[in-house]
Amino acid sequence: MKAVGIVVEYNPFHNGHLYHATSAKDQTDSDLVIAVMSGNFLQRGEPALIDKWTRTEMALENGVDLVFELPYERATSNAPSFAAGAIQLLDAAGCSSFCFGSENGTIAPFTETLSRITSVRSEYDNLIRESVQQGMSYPKALNRAYSTLIRTTKAEHETVDLSLPNNILGFHYMEAAKEIGTSMEPATLPRLGAGYHDDVVHDTPIASATGIRKEFFERRSTEHIQQFVPDSVYRSLNEWLTKRKSFGSWEGFYPILRLQILRDGPERLSTIADVTEGIENLLYKAAKQSDTFQQFMGVVKSKRYTWTRIQRMLTHIYTGFTYRNRASMQAPDHLRLLGMTSIGQAYLKERKEELKLPVVSRLANFDSPSANFSSSVSDLYAFGIDPIHPALGLDYRIPPIRKG
Repeated sequence: MKAVGIVVEYNPFHNGHLYHATSAKDQTDSDLVIAVMSGNFLQRGEPALIDKWTRTEMALENGVDLVFELPYERATSNAPSFAAGAIQLLDAAGCSSFCFGSENGTIAPFTETLSRITSVRSEYDNLIRESVQQGMSYPKALNRAYSTLIRTTKAEHETVDLSLPNNILGFHYMEAAKEIGTSMEPATLPRLGAGYHDDVVHDTPIASATGIRKEFFERRSTEHIQQFVPDSVYRSLNEWLTKRKSFGSWEGFYPILRLQILRDGPERLSTIADVTEGIENLLYKAAKQSDTFQQFMGVVKSKRYTWTRIQRMLTHIYTGFTYRNRASMQAPDHLRLLGMTSIGQAYLKERKEELKLPVVSRLANFDSPSANFSSSVSDLYAFGIDPIHPALGLDYRIPPIRKG
């Protein structure tokens, strides 16, 4: 059986994701779709709208056959580390190809760009490093290096625009694949409809996940997002609200985060991953004077520290993820199975002896720093969703979800 791999967050699953899953399978002539999905905290440094189990169910009902979890340390990392972890897992799962959405929509410019950057790798990396040290955000530093070294020289073939968010991530997938020497063939699909950060437009069925979340939190109702998600997803979102009353957000998690910052103080905060340059003092000061998350971010955000960079720090503070934790978790060491269809189950049975990493169905059967930390993160997420009656120990109690 031939599998195509995709990297997802599904926060929440929407019609654009459905197009991605089904089109990736068709474009690569694959028998099934394998998704590597972030867990309960995401790459932009925020809690997921709904937990990984519910998002897994949404995926399996809408074109995905196997869902593996991207470990916390990769799911909440910067773009290169996020992409590297995901590609390593897709390769370990035996995918013949991987497919990502991009603003560009064709693979040749990515291949050309990667080839040209590789030829000036040292100079390119140094320019990015210098820009970041000067206070520039990583995406801007990347685009500056690209514009200086690549865009300004004559290209024999078209190169990709690395100022656009999905193109940037796609480039890092390609870079990671080259780094590990995978046999997976790359493919890309054009991103449809709304841009990554666009608000929803109600005369189209496609909206970005960012726009959908914003629409919900502004209107406090799922009714206005129904047209942008498959029917099964809409039902799941409403069932979630019926049981838990709220979706995951920093506004909801902030009271616990604030307590942790005030309890730990600057000295402890300085040991947390991504907390650098004395910002722990500002974080502590902001927590003392800010009653809401928006107030807190208003105190902390600056040109030097982007919203996303700060949120990643806060995610690590919330979960207690230290520099020492990160050092103990290098390359992914297992395939954490969250769910499968009957086709996905057949694939695992067929490929069992060929997979490069062990498939872990329940964490009770596997011991590693990465797996153990993921379990604690799930419990902390549950406290943020419902501090009174948190659903604890799900990583040890819930078996892989089965559909179809």
